[in-house]
Amino acid sequence: MVVGDALLDRDVTGTVSRVCPDAPVPVLDERSGIDRPGGAGLAALLAAAQGTEVALVTALADDAGGARLAELLTAAGVQLFPLHLPGATAEKIRLRSGGQTLLRLDRGGDPQPPGEPPQAALEVLAGARAILVSDYGRGLVRQPTLRAALADSSAPVVWDPHPRGPGAVAGARLTTPNLAELRQLTGDAGAGSPLSTATRAGHELRRRWRVGAVAVTMGADGAVLCHSGGTPLVVPPPSALDRVEDACGAGDRFAATAALTLGDGAPVAEAVGEAVAAASAYVAAGGAAGLHRERKRRPALAPARTAEGLVAEVRADGGTVVATGGCFDILHAGHVATLQAARRLGDCLVVCLNSDRSVRGLKGPERPVNPEADRARLLTALDCVDAVVVFDEPTPHRVLTRLRPDVWVKGGDYAGAGGPELPEAELIHRWGGRVVTVPYLAGRSTTGTISAARRRGLHLVKGAI
Repeated sequence: MVVGDALLDRDVTGTVSRVCPDAPVPVLDERSGIDRPGGAGLAALLAAAQGTEVALVTALADDAGGARLAELLTAAGVQLFPLHLPGATAEKIRLRSGGQTLLRLDRGGDPQPPGEPPQAALEVLAGARAILVSDYGRGLVRQPTLRAALADSSAPVVWDPHPRGPGAVAGARLTTPNLAELRQLTGDAGAGSPLSTATRAGHELRRRWRVGAVAVTMGADGAVLCHSGGTPLVVPPPSALDRVEDACGAGDRFAATAALTLGDGAPVAEAVGEAVAAASAYVAAGGAAGLHRERKRRPALAPARTAEGLVAEVRADGGTVVATGGCFDILHAGHVATLQAARRLGDCLVVCLNSDRSVRGLKGPERPVNPEADRARLLTALDCVDAVVVFDEPTPHRVLTRLRPDVWVKGGDYAGAGGPELPEAELIHRWGGRVVTVPYLAGRSTTGTISAARRRGLHLVKGAI
């Protein structure tokens, strides 16, 4: 189920070869025009494109725009449960040339309160597998009967908010503002880095609205998930995004994917990871508004450079220093996923590696399997790792105090909801650093790999006997 304000979007594309003689403005010679559902209509369209059954509860006006919206949505396989909308259909008309929007013309006037939802809409809501509230600030989700039905639903509710709309219903599983919306919703001035703002304001919105979690979408930087645990989960995109011409609908794609994944029974962290991947793919394939700012990243730095020298160079250049740590005894896919995700959070990645003596103290006399020199060499060979520093103590506190990274990263298996903060958190916070977790691959661990190898070896020996 998608619930929200549907708009009619129209893209008028043409060429500009001259300037108006009576004003310093370009003249657009129209070549084509495309109508498509916007707002909650686009969210429903994107959900339906994933092969699932989708119903849309929205308000439609009795005019040509409303009829066109209904036609487009029905043709896409979306079931409509419309409320009566007084006034005119909201339209957004974009005049475009050369892949850029020159002007957007809005029609429809001020929003009007919609009528009562039909009984059929309430019945479908009651039996929904998942609900996405796609609020575009035109008043639909303020409707009392509809809002009460959303509050009573047993399905997971994902609330995509608008600064002019109401708060989410208490108990919603996830709300998905972008960073600008989050600042408006909370009144946060945005002091510090975007990650700091997203974390601070995301937790504030979660407490204020009494929702399960807040996923702050960060454009090319992915999303930050603020849940009941103290450490946010940062979910970068699968890869750096190239320059694209159209990002319209990326937030709708994100929210729709999150709702569908939650409806399948997945945990919130997994839903956000799927949503980031889907939105990134959508943006890479094209959208509808403006140019996507290319994400700037430093090239990989020479591994022969000391960690201290690397950190000093990056910091002098105004960059962000990211660090992570661990034994990395037998390098596996879970390690690589964590390291790649960590590298995307800044301009260099330093790995703090437990020495052989440190590993023995933590894991027992039979570990490590691989000596520290080999482990450091393997890590340094990865493109996502810029430097490795080996420490001899049980914890990386001393080396962290020396390096003072801006971001300290651990795998998402450390981010159990409601669990304690990471042991390094207090130290990192002393110099204003941030502690985050990143997605990890479930079922991958060095201990599990060693146990599987031993079982396999025993099986081969018995077979030989």
